[in-house]
Amino acid sequence: MTLYGFLEIGVTLALVVLAAYPLGLFMAEVLEGRRHVVAPALRSVERGFYRLAGIDPEAGQGWLEYAVAMLAFCAACLFSLYAVLRCQAFLPLNPQGFPGVPPDLAFNIAVSFITNTNWQAYAGETTLSPFTQMVGLTTHNFLDSAAATGMAAALIRGFSGHESQTVGNFWADVTRVTLYILLPVSIILALLFVFLGVPQTLTTSVTATTLEGGSQVIALGPVASQEAIKLIGDNGGGFFNANSAHPFENPSVWSNIVQNWCQLVLPVALVFAFGRMVGSLRQARVLLLTMGAIFCVGLLVFYWAETQGNPALTALGVDPTLGNLEGKDLRFGQAGAALFAAATTGTGTGASNAVLESMTPLGGFAAMSNLLFGCIAPGGVGTGLYSLLVLALLTAFLGGLMVGRTPEYLGKKIAAREMQLAILALMISPLLLLGLAGASVLLQSARDSLGAGGPHGLSEVLYAYASSVSDNGSAFAGLNANTPWYNLTTGIAMFLGRFAHVIPILAIAGALAKKKRTAPSAGMLPTDGGLFTLFLLAVVIIITLLQYLPALALGPLAEHFLYVQGKLF
Repeated sequence: MTLYGFLEIGVTLALVVLAAYPLGLFMAEVLEGRRHVVAPALRSVERGFYRLAGIDPEAGQGWLEYAVAMLAFCAACLFSLYAVLRCQAFLPLNPQGFPGVPPDLAFNIAVSFITNTNWQAYAGETTLSPFTQMVGLTTHNFLDSAAATGMAAALIRGFSGHESQTVGNFWADVTRVTLYILLPVSIILALLFVFLGVPQTLTTSVTATTLEGGSQVIALGPVASQEAIKLIGDNGGGFFNANSAHPFENPSVWSNIVQNWCQLVLPVALVFAFGRMVGSLRQARVLLLTMGAIFCVGLLVFYWAETQGNPALTALGVDPTLGNLEGKDLRFGQAGAALFAAATTGTGTGASNAVLESMTPLGGFAAMSNLLFGCIAPGGVGTGLYSLLVLALLTAFLGGLMVGRTPEYLGKKIAAREMQLAILALMISPLLLLGLAGASVLLQSARDSLGAGGPHGLSEVLYAYASSVSDNGSAFAGLNANTPWYNLTTGIAMFLGRFAHVIPILAIAGALAKKKRTAPSAGMLPTDGGLFTLFLLAVVIIITLLQYLPALALGPLAEHFLYVQGKLF
């Protein structure tokens, strides 16, 4: 742990906050349908989409209508992407002659890219053609991020509305987020990545002469455009199998800093947008402090754990000064790898510039803990915010009961219905994760996919399903997940982890929108100060431990105790 490393981390995080505040205010204007600086240039394009689709963007939708529109949209995306993957051999821009993707893997990829998970159990450069990468994956990177942002906006409108029957218009939300936020930012970032050395070409490969005089075929493609939306949209699906550890996706320490910035800026900006939309930036500050506390603790654990030498290797005479370097790139250093790991698991991104499989047990514990928290620190584009708002709602309810005050949050009374829906949303992930992980460790064919035995093997399985249900997509790479069992079960986990989780949240939005919004009074528990921040942190930690502590104890924590005894390499 060095001063330079902390300086790199501090400067990157400062740049995130500096950019997130004005961007968040702009996002609020976009989500509320107000005029903004980009509107004159693209308003006619937006109206053209509405006319073609026969949509009235001013027509509000109730929560059920919003949910049905979202499900219909995602179903259309799912089937279209599945068709592209299966029919890849007959589509243009396939100079490698790649065949169609097998059904179980095509199902997994399609679900993955319409749920913002972007789980990849395959090598993109040897499996998918440029057409499939661009039209299939990159397009859905935009659409699923826009849909997730829209669902967060629907919940925010539930809090900001006053006896309203609607929570917004799903079609308008997706169109505006894509057109005014994701597309312009991605174009700028793609050009920046090209400047930093990321390729953007329809040439699929070049042949290089090696130092030994032989030849090597090096894969190329339209990488920069996919890289931009992969990161700014917190998607994570890389063009190459090695993801951001590949020199064509992440050529230098400067591109690594930009990538870390990209993963964090929109989730933080969305919290500022929340504060603007509900009319209280102090409320946004509480959420940011909660996110920041969880993120910084995880980052420090990552950084400290990975800068310690492996006791078993140290006993063999290996110099521990540089820490645990297995699976890492010296270009980025321990600080760059730690910040990337914290950002990719604290958001819904799931990209990687180092191998999580090779991290120390405490490093793996920190990564897995971020997933089990629900990727809320600082959260994915939309998903992290609406998950944290549900926990804030639960915290306000418990706090109000404990001090004998009316359970309210943001001026809305919290009733039994909202709590029932909140508990339903919170129970989806542990039921899927623990149930499917338990089945996997009992099934011999699933155990055959493990890259290691003992506690680390259990961690591989737990991490795969934790990543799936939390819309993340990162993995302990030792697990061979490209099998019918894991393709189907992680696909189910991704699908239900997104939609079975968000539908109760949309129902909460609808119930809150119908209620009167009252002004703060002495009979309400204050939710914009330090005490509520601490209470919210406690609720997040307690709920997570109640759900997952036994699994963590048998996985990464048990592995850590073996590790410090020098029994693991």
